[in-house]
Amino acid sequence: MDKIEDLLHLLELEEIEDIIYKGESHKTPWKRVYGGQVLAQSLAAAYSTVPNDRFVHSMHGYFILAGDVERPIVYKVDKTRDGGSFTTRRVEAIQHGQAIFVAAFSFQLRQEGLDHQISMPNVPPPDMLLSDEQLIEPFKDQLPEMYMRFHVNRPIEFRPVERISPLNPKKRTPFRHVWFKAKGKMPDDMRLHQEVLAYASDYNLLTTAIFPHLDKQDIHDSFLASIDHAMWFHRDFRADEWLLYALDSPSSSNSRGFTRGNIFDEQGVLVASVVQEGLIRKKK
Repeated sequence: MDKIEDLLHLLELEEIEDIIYKGESHKTPWKRVYGGQVLAQSLAAAYSTVPNDRFVHSMHGYFILAGDVERPIVYKVDKTRDGGSFTTRRVEAIQHGQAIFVAAFSFQLRQEGLDHQISMPNVPPPDMLLSDEQLIEPFKDQLPEMYMRFHVNRPIEFRPVERISPLNPKKRTPFRHVWFKAKGKMPDDMRLHQEVLAYASDYNLLTTAIFPHLDKQDIHDSFLASIDHAMWFHRDFRADEWLLYALDSPSSSNSRGFTRGNIFDEQGVLVASVVQEGLIRKKK
């Protein structure tokens, strides 16, 4: 899956019957369903039951079991509430007869109100940076196992601001910035752009929580798994134009890392915010 058309196809769910949908699973190199896929497909399932004049403004989900890449995922939608301004949906993602993910989504009509935001961090623009694929290329011969693990085709291009040398990782503060965008042009449908952003939002979060511990635990020797994921959509945007993910990790404790992210467009408009907690353990 190396272009945005592949991801958009993955987000086209099959309607089995009313409120029940089926989505295919992308076969990841790490043999577990990527969490961002479940986030995006769950949102797509919820959107299938929502009036066209309402758009998602928040989502809160819990990852319960690892997903099986060899099997499709069934999404069951609960039409919790249809109000005058807000619509609420709950979605359960099921494999092998068990829930692997549950989420609640809230949708809202376009409405005028107060408007303010924080400023975007002052970082180099994306055209001055290399992609993560380009950054890992020099280590192809020195670290072949790591290269094969991380040099995978993705429908999203990432350009990190801060570089980390895999040969000499150093302890650092838990802050990072990553530019990203879809690989290819997307349709104008804002729902699709929100689903793609949900997909991309699961990248780079938990690794930020390891930064203060790089002197004793390397990222590539860590087992990471998302536990919960919350996201707020503030303003319209395009996922096929550059977006800045400003990430930080206020805390790690009890084998869990807590991370946050603000997402800005190139003009400095805050378009979304993300919070996630995940499991971080050293591989045995």
